[in-house]
Amino acid sequence: MAKRIVGMLAFTIIFGLVGAIAVFFSLLIFPQSGYIYVGITAAAILISGDLWILGVFSRVSARMKVLIPLLLLVVPTAGYAGYDAYMSHIEIQRAEIDLTAYEPFHENTKAASLDGTSNYTIEENLPALDGATALYPVYAAFARAVYPKDSYPHGSTQRSEVVVSKTNGAYRRLADGEVDMIFAAGPSDKQEEKLGPEKKQIPIGKEAFVFFVHKSNPVDSLTVEELRQIYAGNITNWEEVGGRDQNIIAFQRPEGSGSQTGLQNMMGQTPIMDPPADQQVSGMGGIVEKTSDYRNHRNAIGFSYRYFATEMVENNGVKLLKVNNVKPEETSIQQDRYPLTSEFYAITNGSDNPRLDAFITWILLDQGQSLIEKTGYVPIKEED
Repeated sequence: MAKRIVGMLAFTIIFGLVGAIAVFFSLLIFPQSGYIYVGITAAAILISGDLWILGVFSRVSARMKVLIPLLLLVVPTAGYAGYDAYMSHIEIQRAEIDLTAYEPFHENTKAASLDGTSNYTIEENLPALDGATALYPVYAAFARAVYPKDSYPHGSTQRSEVVVSKTNGAYRRLADGEVDMIFAAGPSDKQEEKLGPEKKQIPIGKEAFVFFVHKSNPVDSLTVEELRQIYAGNITNWEEVGGRDQNIIAFQRPEGSGSQTGLQNMMGQTPIMDPPADQQVSGMGGIVEKTSDYRNHRNAIGFSYRYFATEMVENNGVKLLKVNNVKPEETSIQQDRYPLTSEFYAITNGSDNPRLDAFITWILLDQGQSLIEKTGYVPIKEED
């Protein structure tokens, strides 16, 4: 028995070292969490070897001698795979931000306010507003300046004149006549098809479409063409663009979301690769959060709009990339030097609300434009 115990200890030490080395190298070789499965396999072999040396297998049938090591391998592997898939789903789906703090008259609201009294107000026939998550602070500030003081809950299922149902939902509601005006980036082709011939799309401000990576990523700048090739699936390793030898995890958003439409616009005629299910982020806040710390991976890239990524989501774990070596900042956006500068719009679709035209005119004049700037976006025109 003593010889068996000595043999077991020797086997454990030797195989344990071999297993540790295998797990270490798998960290460098295997993408994502593949090293976990190497560790499980090593542990199963180790335990099986110890049981064999101790003579446990000598007292069981030949079938069990095969079945026990197999169960030691399969059960924890299957359990971890299930946990892995579940956490992927939970972590991706739950990431979003609370917009309540931006509601027009919420206590200590974050919505920008004018220095004085608005020179235009609406007391009745309030236009029903909706829009993209990233632009809610803008039109909440408009409502704070122009609408009567009241509670305007932002949830789209609640009765309110100022809600946010995200880009896709806002375009659907505009097409169905449920709202008078939305604030969003330009529509996708599918969204455009649902709008009527009376659609008006008025540019009211500018913003940068940005890409970000973990702050420890040595890559600081990519060209537009490199970004296209990453999202086409042709560049798959950071080493190809001056980074470390790591696979690129390229997060995307669902079809119809404002930032996914921004990606499609950037890609032009270059097809976008189909992302794995755990690399498509439903919540807009999630794409920033998961690029910074998604299950401890430091090799991801994501995209959004500058204001949302830097102001609405407080996350110091990411850094914005330069594009064509130009930083996405106010001056480069205003001067159109940043190559992924785009306009955002107030969009109507044939509403007969009598207040709309005057409201849009006010947005384009000094007070409306000042609120766009105070919120953190770039006005449509430079100050005279």
